[in-house]
Amino acid sequence: MAMTSPKRRTRRGRAPMAEINVTPLVDVMLVLLIIFMVTAPLLNSGVPLELPDSSAKPLDQKPSQIDLSITPDGTVYIDRQPVDPGTLATRIAALPCGAGEKQQVNLRADRALEYGKVMEVMGALNRAGCNTISLVTNSSVSAP
Repeated sequence: MAMTSPKRRTRRGRAPMAEINVTPLVDVMLVLLIIFMVTAPLLNSGVPLELPDSSAKPLDQKPSQIDLSITPDGTVYIDRQPVDPGTLATRIAALPCGAGEKQQVNLRADRALEYGKVMEVMGALNRAGCNTISLVTNSSVSAP
């Protein structure tokens, strides 16, 4: 009786390859890692604004913050969601920063926006009990 090898042979005479080549997987994962590292800082602000310059020191970033953005045309965004002008007071009153909760509100307003609109939003925040408001600016050493 002839001795046969323990490997199975296919029609062509080759044994099936039982190894997985992980090099393409590592390459794809490294490319995805680079893409996420580049895009992660850009995800911090969702509404494109031209912020004013300031020479103030940066504040600590806390994960439980509310982001309010006001565009040059006066549209208010709460956490990247647009707010209808008639529902601004009710939407701000529904924020979780009132009723004893100390949650910080980051207010980002475009530099071309009129001062009265910013004060209107800050007044609505104050009426809702949101008293910890940070005005977000660009960091600049040359600002007055």
